[in-house]
Amino acid sequence: MQNYQLYTDDALLTLLKIDDGQAFNEVYNRYWKMLFSLASSRLRNTHTAEDIIHDVFASLWKNRKNADIRSLQHYLASSTRYLVFKVIRKNAHAHQYAPSDPDIIFEPENSLHNKYLLEFIAREVDTLPEKCRMVFKYSREKGLTNKEIALEMNITSKTVENQINKALHHLRFSMKKILMML
Repeated sequence: MQNYQLYTDDALLTLLKIDDGQAFNEVYNRYWKMLFSLASSRLRNTHTAEDIIHDVFASLWKNRKNADIRSLQHYLASSTRYLVFKVIRKNAHAHQYAPSDPDIIFEPENSLHNKYLLEFIAREVDTLPEKCRMVFKYSREKGLTNKEIALEMNITSKTVENQINKALHHLRFSMKKILMML
């Protein structure tokens, strides 16, 4: 029986390419604690961190034959950081659209309601002042970050944040008015 703990990362990568499951187990045992620590420190959620680590190792196994990995540790850490970033961005995006006031929760019954709501929001966005409207559209339609918007419009990130908050406040207020009329 071979002692895989003595193998270098490069040797383990070579063995992975020929489907050596023991080499994969050694890579997992060697790096899972470091990757879990990296993910959980940024997410502060152990379940999500565990899911990310499993995804990273599943991806390594799936791509073992074709991946051009120069540094195993760097590859695994980069993959983990990328997935952590995706989760953080997804959660931030979900929170931006989540209603902050329980009175404005709206559950459309069919696509006609959805269409009407989207048209209403588009009309309300068009009533915003030009700078506010542009910032909001860059953020919501193009998916740019505050920093990217600031660079694009030659304004500060704080101004971008303020304009987005102004737009969201306007939309919430308008939604409350329309829901009261229903």
